[in-house]
Amino acid sequence: MDIVWQTPANPPHPQDYIFRNGIRYVKPYYFEFIAHVKNRWAGKTIVDLFADEFKGRPYEYYVSAVKCGRIQVDGEMVPVSYMVKSSQKISHFVHRHEPPVMACDVPILQKEPDVLTVCKPASVPVHPCGQYRKNTVVGILEAEHGLAPLFPIHRLDRLVSGLLILARNAAKADMFRQQIEGGLVKKQYIAKVVGEFPEDELTVDANIDYNAREGRSTAEVRDSAKGKTASTKFSRISSNGTQSIVLCEPVTGRTHQIRVHLQHLGHPIANDMLYISDQTVDRSIKGSSADRSARMSDASLPSNFDEKVINECEENSDSDLSIDPMCTNCPNLAPKGYDDDEEGLWLHCFRYCGPGWEYECPYPDWAKLS
Repeated sequence: MDIVWQTPANPPHPQDYIFRNGIRYVKPYYFEFIAHVKNRWAGKTIVDLFADEFKGRPYEYYVSAVKCGRIQVDGEMVPVSYMVKSSQKISHFVHRHEPPVMACDVPILQKEPDVLTVCKPASVPVHPCGQYRKNTVVGILEAEHGLAPLFPIHRLDRLVSGLLILARNAAKADMFRQQIEGGLVKKQYIAKVVGEFPEDELTVDANIDYNAREGRSTAEVRDSAKGKTASTKFSRISSNGTQSIVLCEPVTGRTHQIRVHLQHLGHPIANDMLYISDQTVDRSIKGSSADRSARMSDASLPSNFDEKVINECEENSDSDLSIDPMCTNCPNLAPKGYDDDEEGLWLHCFRYCGPGWEYECPYPDWAKLS
């Protein structure tokens, strides 16, 4: 089989995507993952290293991959009994299946010589991370609009929608970074929350303690030794007595900060199954599709290799695509563990402003209360 191996240097193209039933898929492709041996890996056999650290594939797969050269050390084939050494380069050549996202466009709001602003759709990561590479805002903009390079100057969680600012050169990105680090940038979000939110402005000062293994954060008292300091201002925009639209102004930027601080106030985001009640904690760990996928694409999993499979998903065969005989995900378009029925959070970034500049994004449809 004549295989062309892609690397991060290969740009995405429009023909790389498949759209079905409101879902954007990426055609599976051949890709070389590269990592360097960590100290704690040294002394393990090449097969045991993969079997212990990357449990998404069975042991027998790794044996076969080493024997046929799909796993190499420093560019060379090695026996299955080979013991790796610290800092060696390991290549894993895979038939890569990216997780699906909702098939939304990435609307361009403003296109300036050195700045691009877009309205990020929910479910799409900002930049390559975890198993996502082409199914990202940066990847889609390059494939569909030829826009590259792009430097995101802030981050939105995968399930959050709204304003995303991207610098078009490194110098502009550095300017934004200095302003953000200097506390000169103000950011505003809106959220749809449970219950009738108080009319008076509220400020939550509660530490955020993020648990990467569980993929969730908790709020701690301000003087607690746990977590990082965090502050968010909230004010009610509207309410129908059952739900409220709330303006959220994070002063700091911690993982899930707005979501956790709203839960702390007793008004969690109305479709946030990870934080809406204590009973949802076990559910999220077992596999609420949206947050499970977010957890797999964020900080809790390595980005150098195929990630841990958490749950099986229903197979979605595709006879029109080439099948790799060694691939453990074929014939499915999506990798195991990802569902197609997730929805975005009712949390939306709509304004960023700094010294001499301001960018906005329209409100989403869910911001209207009937």
